[in-house]
Amino acid sequence: MFNIADDRIYMNDDNGKMIAEVTFQKPDEHTILIDHTFVDDCLRGQGIASKLMLEAVSYAKSNNKKIRATCSYALKWFGNNREEYKDLYIG
Repeated sequence: MFNIADDRIYMNDDNGKMIAEVTFQKPDEHTILIDHTFVDDCLRGQGIASKLMLEAVSYAKSNNKKIRATCSYALKWFGNNREEYKDLYIG
């Protein structure tokens, strides 16, 4: 469903158009900084942004990294899921 490349997790439609993504920076070797989340209107209301965040969490765990965020959606998502990801999310 999602692809991971070049510091982003994304999904394209059947025509190759990017329709959902989360991007991140690597400010240091221990951290990813989620700085952008996008979901095309055609996917709104389907929980895709949350699925992108879960993919970012999976990526961070598998690469032994902590997560910071500047993206407003990511900040809200981690705020709503604070207890579950308290060992991973460092603000």
